[in-house]
Amino acid sequence: MILITGGTGLVGAHLLLQLADGDIPLRALYRREEKIAKTKNLFTYYDRAHLFENIEWIQGDIVDVPSLEDAFKGVTQVYHCAALVSFDPNDEDKLRKVNIEGTANMVNLSLAYGIAKFCYVSSIAALGDTRVGGQVIDEETEWNPEKTHGDYALTKHGAEMEVWRAWQEGLKVVIVNPGIIFGYGFWHQGSSRILQAVRKEQRFYTNGTSGTVAVEDVVKVMRLLMASEISGERYTVVAENMSYRKVLDILSDGMSKKRPSIYASPLMTSIAWRLDWLISKLSLKKRTFTRAMAKSSHTQEKFDNSKLAAVLNFQFTDMELYLKNLAEKFISSL
Repeated sequence: MILITGGTGLVGAHLLLQLADGDIPLRALYRREEKIAKTKNLFTYYDRAHLFENIEWIQGDIVDVPSLEDAFKGVTQVYHCAALVSFDPNDEDKLRKVNIEGTANMVNLSLAYGIAKFCYVSSIAALGDTRVGGQVIDEETEWNPEKTHGDYALTKHGAEMEVWRAWQEGLKVVIVNPGIIFGYGFWHQGSSRILQAVRKEQRFYTNGTSGTVAVEDVVKVMRLLMASEISGERYTVVAENMSYRKVLDILSDGMSKKRPSIYASPLMTSIAWRLDWLISKLSLKKRTFTRAMAKSSHTQEKFDNSKLAAVLNFQFTDMELYLKNLAEKFISSL
């Protein structure tokens, strides 16, 4: 039996899609029943609705240990995909609760129930920090505790510490650190917010860079690592380092929308996040552009995937073509 958390999110749903026709029974956690419909829609889109019935859905919450105990019965492998993704400073406590405490609960129960292997979906945000401009980031780059990190990055790093603790206590683990994950469906969360902005022809761009990857590649890597004898390792899962401007241009072309044409300088984004803070205070609405987001939009980070490529001989999807096709699918889904 395979247990998957986050089965109603982008990575977890695509993982279920790839595993559903296998010989090993699947069990997926859900918190609210209405969210399961998103995963079912994904199966329907790929003409695999008949395989959706192979999933055993069980209600549970990773921050509520008693609700998880039934979910672990008979399980041999765990894919922990559930996480809170937020860059709003007001969500600091929630981020710590879900990402760190929730992961601690998952690995503790995995140890208690004798789980054979555990896969944790982390993020490039939890990788180390370059001390020299232009230095490439990989799995060995050291985390600098003296550097200012956003709450999301801190909690993903903290979650990894819980996984490594469990590994030292005897649990076989692998960690994947994906870049910005793009994929079909779930159009109102995660990276799909970028597609929403492009559809509205937002006019601004920055020159920051980051790692990008297709969700199908992330899931394939997870499956290959779990099927291997590898344990106690983590892998950067990035297909291509791309500038934010290039991503926006590709998506704009795929949707037949105008490309963004106004460069948002560091000064402009610093004003923008302060205005966003003021508006959120006055309107009591969630933040949409924070100081951390403004900073990252100008950061030029490059990630090295050679460790993964060497171990699995893995060939990543071409991101330029993938993003163009994704943009077309997004428009046709509206």
